[in-house]
Amino acid sequence: MTTLLEVEHLRVRYGRIVALDGVSLQVKEGEVTAVVGPNGAGKTSLVSAIMGLTPSSGRISFAKWPGCERSVEARVRARIALVPETRELFGPMTVEDNLRLGAYMVKDQPTTSARSRLQHVYEVFPRLAERRAQLAHTLSGGERQMLALGRALMADPRLLMLDEPSLGLAPLIVAEVFRIIERLRSEGISILLIEQNARAALSAASSAYVIERGAVQMHGRASDLAKDPKVIESYLGISGGWNNANKAGRNTG
Repeated sequence: MTTLLEVEHLRVRYGRIVALDGVSLQVKEGEVTAVVGPNGAGKTSLVSAIMGLTPSSGRISFAKWPGCERSVEARVRARIALVPETRELFGPMTVEDNLRLGAYMVKDQPTTSARSRLQHVYEVFPRLAERRAQLAHTLSGGERQMLALGRALMADPRLLMLDEPSLGLAPLIVAEVFRIIERLRSEGISILLIEQNARAALSAASSAYVIERGAVQMHGRASDLAKDPKVIESYLGISGGWNNANKAGRNTG
């Protein structure tokens, strides 16, 4: 598999607080790569730095992205798309207007291309097609997550970064979100999946990284990590400390 994204020795600081301390990872083309870990591990800081939203040091290499150009716009033009944990929808606008905004950085492409992507989004998310004229702020939590995913797809991404896509959703909706992730992977979209739901993430991914306290503690094939005793005890076991902490509430990672 061709390496699509390579991150080496990435460091992120917020004043005296070190959020990421030398993180290195790869995303292979056409695969789902999961990053799992507890609250405060640095997962959101990782995707924010890759997208250029958070200052960082280290090396980030991505195909079709000139190394000398570090702006967020350059990364979007290189077809990196981020679905943030907060979704960042335009509530007073309709579902369809939110989706069309997702294509603004590729507006130079033929109109038929944008129209075909819109139709594809409606095929992936039939519920959005039913609610295309509805205001975004009136949608349910699951529908808002679908809209955020659909808007990202309007940019025809080579790399789709999903930050906690299951956060705050009911179990049935979580299952639907992960079915959509599998469909997108089958269509050739490379995905960097940031998740606290380790069981679902490891089931969906080809490879995975475990981040704790801003550093990679483990990495390998997702299927191997799912059977690793340390991962089972810490992240998958009923009595695991992370599971107990999650019962008390979930914060930004």
